[in-house]
Amino acid sequence: MESTNGEKPGLTDQVKQYIETRIKLARLQAIEKGTSFSASLITEVFVLLCTAVTILFFSITLALYLGATLGAYWMGFGIVALIYLFIAVFVAVFDKKFIEPKIINFLIKKLLGKKGEENGDQ
Repeated sequence: MESTNGEKPGLTDQVKQYIETRIKLARLQAIEKGTSFSASLITEVFVLLCTAVTILFFSITLALYLGATLGAYWMGFGIVALIYLFIAVFVAVFDKKFIEPKIINFLIKKLLGKKGEENGDQ
């Protein structure tokens, strides 16, 4: 077999081109994952912020209502504070057992994407 220069790329050229293509593909996949995660993170933070503001206004409304019902606003705000104290103790007690694993699983799903998404492309 005769080898002529310039007609067909050699094996080393093909390997170099393959490696460059794989590097470009990996870079594009990393960019896609990073932008997807960033967009998801921004959305989650916005939803969390809206929820926090809603809870804040609900808490103030509940405290004012309880205060008007009991005849002293300080009692209403005190009861709401006790409710939040109870929630904080509950979260502190059950954090490692129930809450932390759910948060970890949520973050892993966000970072890795949907199940089977990567295997379907190849």
